Amino acid sequence: MKEHKKITGNDIRELGYPSGAWYPEAIEHINSNKLDQGEMESYLKQFKLPPSQPLKSEPVAFSKNIAAESLLEEENVEKVIGTMKEVMRTPTVIDGAVMPDACPAGPLGTIPVGGVVAAKNAIHPGMHSADICCSVMLTDLGKVYPNKVMDAAFATTHFGPGGRPRGKQYQLPVALREAMENNIFLRDQKSLSIAQEHLGTQGDGNHFLFVGQSAATGNTMMVTHHGSRGPGARLYTQGMKVANRFRNHLSPETLSQNAWIPFDTQEGQDYWEALQIVRAWTKYNHELLHDATVADVHASVENRFWNEHNFVFKDEDVFYHAKGATPLDAKFMPDITGPRLIPLNMSEPVLIVEGETTASNLGFAPHGAGRNMSRTQHKRNLDHLSDLEIFKRETDGLDIRFFSNEIDISELPSAYKSADSVRAQMKEFGLGTVIDEVLPYGSIMAGDWQKNAPWRKRRRNKRRNNRNSK
Repeated sequence: MKEHKKITGNDIRELGYPSGAWYPEAIEHINSNKLDQGEMESYLKQFKLPPSQPLKSEPVAFSKNIAAESLLEEENVEKVIGTMKEVMRTPTVIDGAVMPDACPAGPLGTIPVGGVVAAKNAIHPGMHSADICCSVMLTDLGKVYPNKVMDAAFATTHFGPGGRPRGKQYQLPVALREAMENNIFLRDQKSLSIAQEHLGTQGDGNHFLFVGQSAATGNTMMVTHHGSRGPGARLYTQGMKVANRFRNHLSPETLSQNAWIPFDTQEGQDYWEALQIVRAWTKYNHELLHDATVADVHASVENRFWNEHNFVFKDEDVFYHAKGATPLDAKFMPDITGPRLIPLNMSEPVLIVEGETTASNLGFAPHGAGRNMSRTQHKRNLDHLSDLEIFKRETDGLDIRFFSNEIDISELPSAYKSADSVRAQMKEFGLGTVIDEVLPYGSIMAGDWQKNAPWRKRRRNKRRNNRNSK
């Protein structure tokens, strides 16, 4: 009797099947069942990738829910539309929309912030970026004094790079740890470690903790804004690697930032599951900060709701990639608990909105005020003033605190688009109705933590020592 030849990954590759997460299971099945050549080829057909897909010759039409109201905005809108047109040539894309707060987010062909792209049977990691599940949560604390909430929140939260120091870390819940351990994208030890270290942290950039009062009830409300931190960033990196492996076989013409993972592959199923786990981690992270603050001020939770505005949402076999866009349609959020939140800037209210899905909004609204220029350009425009002068001028009457104790002028109100303009365009384009506002009392942000980062301190000390030795 002829002995069955052991099949290896090389044998499968030679038959034209690129490496994938399904390889070990397939090799085990072929060898344990001693499949002959014909049986093996028949079995492997289920893993056959579709034929190569070229870029679309013309971009798919998309809705432009944005209007320029100044020369600066004209340049911004032109860049947004230009990059969106390139995105819409991607083979999987079937629809799209641009929100009023849109701004470019990378090289030409990169989905802009404020962009929504619908793709058939495909998840594009580059279209949700590293800040997976960037989201906002609101807790209504009743008639507590806002200053008490600010003090408690500042003592509770953590901004800047890295995680919380040992002794001040939160424990990763058993269910979340087990879910990560059972997912191929999340089960490495580094991801598991960071998932615990980064609990109770908010990062940097435009992430914030906002305290204000409801215009409708006068109740004090706390709003947090952050994403999935290290766990999400690591998932994004792995997702891009897998997506680009598929791109090399399916569509080499497609820009690397628009590579995709077909949902009907094992990798697609695992990545979608990983996104849901990271979503649960992020929601829990918000809850930790809110619950700790509520406990510190001895308040009760009158109400609480949250929503993502940087995520991938699924409707049957269509995946909506919202790169900075707030979901209005309840079908995108199975655990929806209330209206949606749209923050503008630290001196403006956080909008509480509801809205209907239309052909032009695709079920989404803006996620904030957006930018008309880069952080660097904004700083350059104000370099005739000191940071303290700018800070005092733009935050008068507000309790604004930077966790690093260093002002970051790129996060002050003038760095963003006009809040009035965004609100007007929301109404003009049917992008949600404001049902309440959280009037600002104060905000906490990371601030310019890099100014006194360890490596900069070392560099300054080295220069000082060199001068002293001369």
